[in-house]
Amino acid sequence: MRKNHFVWGILNVTPDSFSDGNGAATMEMRVAKGLKLAADGADFIDVGGESTRPGYTSVSAEDELARILPILRALISQISIPISLDTQKAAVADVALANGASVVNDIWGLQGDVGMAEVVGQHGASIVIMHNRAAVAPEIDIIADVARFWKKSITIAGSAGIKKIFLDPGIGFGKTDEQNWEILRNIGTLACEFAPHPIFLGVSRKSFIGRKINEPDPLLRDAASVKIAREAIQKGVKHIRVHNVVLHVKSLGICHGRMQ
Repeated sequence: MRKNHFVWGILNVTPDSFSDGNGAATMEMRVAKGLKLAADGADFIDVGGESTRPGYTSVSAEDELARILPILRALISQISIPISLDTQKAAVADVALANGASVVNDIWGLQGDVGMAEVVGQHGASIVIMHNRAAVAPEIDIIADVARFWKKSITIAGSAGIKKIFLDPGIGFGKTDEQNWEILRNIGTLACEFAPHPIFLGVSRKSFIGRKINEPDPLLRDAASVKIAREAIQKGVKHIRVHNVVLHVKSLGICHGRMQ
């Protein structure tokens, strides 16, 4: 049976992730976590070497590569599911793709680092185009802004020869809480408008959920994250990026009438 949704497991290899950063974690611990994500049913693993939480501090390409490459190589030698690299730097993407990653998850959707599209296209890789804003603007029509951004990035991707595109509305990036919820209410309309490009959604444990349910601890937001993911899939979202893979796989599987 053809799957109608896919779960991407988040593997942060940073000391300062908002949800699961751990500066004391060893490479072996991080690899073990990646293997567990695969065993729990992840369809993709999304590896990130630079936190992009609100107020994050950027790291150099050299530091980012030092964090991700050992993990990437170890995972590729042991699992068969695709590995995505969560990076906004073309230089990092280039090395990671040469070492076996097959997707780049770019928080600036090919509109940040001008070399990103060429790198992804040259490697024949896929791209997650995420909508982002440099500053929050409560007064704008956020749905129209997402659509404009995606259309521009799709054109950039096409010019670079990129074939497979995932579209992420960038929940929590340069948006008010109300704009985040507005996007979620209209995600089905966006999915229809931008078909056949699949919609990719990352809401897992994010702070706008915490404010909605009055839960300051990210680790206690999984149930709400699953609820949002379930509703998004029912509206046509195909790809969900999550921290708690096993919970999402089981919950979403039951939602769609199959045990996984």
